[in-house]
Amino acid sequence: VQLQASGGGLVQAGGSLRLSCAASERTFSPYGMGWFRQAPGKEREFVASIRWSGGSTLYGDSVKGRFTISRDNAKTTIYLQMNSLKPEDTAVYYCAGRRRAGSGSVRQDSYDFWGQGTQVTVSS
Repeated sequence: VQLQASGGGLVQAGGSLRLSCAASERTFSPYGMGWFRQAPGKEREFVASIRWSGGSTLYGDSVKGRFTISRDNAKTTIYLQMNSLKPEDTAVYYCAGRRRAGSGSVRQDSYDFWGQGTQVTVSS
């Protein structure tokens, strides 16, 4: 399964962007999917996750109340709506999918599939 992330770009602080991540196989039925990000010189960090069945979500502390993760089961696609963007949100955003619970949605080693990343740049 390949994941294709898109929707990144350049936006001013306070603006919004919506990222998408589509799976190459429409029959792909993951346990869950998530978004991570990596800023220059920093480690990759958890942003948000969603369970495929039931749709429960989890967010990193730095994005709570500003970002919303959602899914479209029929399209095997997830989205990340990012509002009230800040310069510190600048990073490459990666989507990922996991077949099982693993070590939980926050841990990167729980994920089996990764997208190529999409750049988000927030100017001040």
